[in-house]
Amino acid sequence: EIAWLTWLARLTAAAGNANLFAIYLAEFWPRANSSGPRLVILALLVGLLAVVNYRGVRAGAHLIDFFAVAKLLPLVAFIGTGLFFVRSSNFLTHAPAAASSWLEALLLLVFAFGGFEGAVIPMSEAKDPRRDAPFALFTALATTTVVYTLTQVVVSGVLVAPQDSDRPLAAAARQFLGPWGATLIAFGALVSVYGLLSSMALYTPRLTFALAEQGDFPPIFAAVHPRYRTPHVSIIFYSLFVWALAATRSFRWNVTLSAVARLLTYASTSAALLVLRKQQPAEAAWRLPAGGLFALAGIAFSVALLSRMARSELAIVVVTILVAFVNWLWARSRAGIASGSGEHDEA
Repeated sequence: EIAWLTWLARLTAAAGNANLFAIYLAEFWPRANSSGPRLVILALLVGLLAVVNYRGVRAGAHLIDFFAVAKLLPLVAFIGTGLFFVRSSNFLTHAPAAASSWLEALLLLVFAFGGFEGAVIPMSEAKDPRRDAPFALFTALATTTVVYTLTQVVVSGVLVAPQDSDRPLAAAARQFLGPWGATLIAFGALVSVYGLLSSMALYTPRLTFALAEQGDFPPIFAAVHPRYRTPHVSIIFYSLFVWALAATRSFRWNVTLSAVARLLTYASTSAALLVLRKQQPAEAAWRLPAGGLFALAGIAFSVALLSRMARSELAIVVVTILVAFVNWLWARSRAGIASGSGEHDEA
């Protein structure tokens, strides 16, 4: 079930970012976010990435390297310039927020900070994973926190009502850099989103490919193209689901569902830590002091945020879990048949 929820989190995250691409493209072409053109834009956006990754991993990797550098420059310029135009009066508010509003905001923050767990996937290739993994995770989270905080300070300090804009960064840049500043930030947002989508289009299909090889996903996901040697079926399924979610749902809906799926995986991991520490106390290579308390806090935090889940999001999660359970039963029966056949051959 965790593997399927992880896939759901990746799909909805990609769909949400595809929605965001259309929103920022409207800075250059206002009709980009209307129904008809939006569907075409999403199809071209997702389709191009599918073709690039279908034809080989090298092309997809080069695309990621380019966007990783290009997307940071406009954001650095936005923060560095915008801090000089912040007005402290914009931070004053006399409208107290309800607890439910805070929980909904925190739920969206889970999406913003999510994905850090992906950094540990290639750690088997690191020289010292026990040292490098914690350092990389904490450094990445600290850097992300600083960037997000400064960006929010600029947006909230420059705009009187940032919530009224679909593109708050571009709207803020327009205030202190003029029209060309809004254009620069909107272009930077497009580059950033496309870079992220390029990365997700590269590694998410390979996640389902690996899971299919282990029997946790249907075997068709493990199919390899005879010429390009890519997991073409996984790429096709990924692209179709991302396009469907982006075309039929909004940015907020997709990122909220992604956060919900992530919270379920985080809570399950925290619960697993408690069980494994009790069952295998000598197996841990590194033990965090009071790790059990952190795990309990993580579970409680996740449950509190999951209480803000809408019925439509709950329905998708339940369906995903049911599909995962049916697949598990099928894989288990298949393994049992194979085991019985092997014993029969030996006899």
